Amino acid sequence: MAYGRALELYFVDGRPDGMLTAEVFNWTGHILKAPRTQIGAALKRDQARFTGVYVLLGDRDGEPLAYIGEAEDMSARIRDHDARRDWWSDLILVTTASNALNKAHVKYLEARLIETARKVSSRPLENSTTPPRNSLSEAGRANMEESLDTLFLVLPAIGVDMFQSNQRPDAVPVAKAGPVAEFRLQTRRNGVDAVAVLDGSDFIVQKGSRVRRAWEGAGEHDFGYADLHRRLVAAGIIATDDAGGIMTENYAFNSPSAAAAVANGRPANGRIEWKHVDTGQTYKEWEQARLSDDGEDPA
Repeated sequence: MAYGRALELYFVDGRPDGMLTAEVFNWTGHILKAPRTQIGAALKRDQARFTGVYVLLGDRDGEPLAYIGEAEDMSARIRDHDARRDWWSDLILVTTASNALNKAHVKYLEARLIETARKVSSRPLENSTTPPRNSLSEAGRANMEESLDTLFLVLPAIGVDMFQSNQRPDAVPVAKAGPVAEFRLQTRRNGVDAVAVLDGSDFIVQKGSRVRRAWEGAGEHDFGYADLHRRLVAAGIIATDDAGGIMTENYAFNSPSAAAAVANGRPANGRIEWKHVDTGQTYKEWEQARLSDDGEDPA
């Protein structure tokens, strides 16, 4: 049985866009996130001098970029990056409250973070290579993997989603509260015929769905959906053929409208364009019926 987790965020100077720390009950890890404008104050904190891994976030020439590293004294390493790298704007330091990590631990964590970031492909890395995993003991690897599970849970909560994959297994998910709600979107003139299922907060467009091969909307201002479509094509999640585009993986979107926009290659109101497979209701109608039934799934 899965249980909820409690995340404690501390906004150091009382501002949502300033320096913060993040900790999870019964997890020894400690995360510090700071904008580069507060780098001096961040590096004066005790944890900045601990052994750990770090992530630099920013953009270069208008494109997002990240760098992942490790150090036995992170403050010294970050000062070096401050002098040598101009593009980054935010810093994340990951260590433990008691400085319990050693060099072998953080080299393993660095390798795993780089592996994961490259696999997800949501943000390019400035790292030139992916380092090999070092030879920790079996128990050591298990401890680090457990710590990574918690880290990957916490980072999206503080706005760092570069390690979060939207790809989902081929098996159709089974919702805990009842049957899965399935929806279909068809735009025949463009050859669009997509199927999606709602699983928790994920609106998952299914592998094999036919979608537009290219973005045909008004431009990049469409809430980033044009860029999302481009990235899915570049990553091979949308493949192209003579008939158009096809989803090669199950892919989770954060809303029906995001899924509809990518499927149609243009801005779209997914709450109206997706239709429930069994009832024919629009997503909006289905949702309203669900609310009127006190949250019971009418599927």
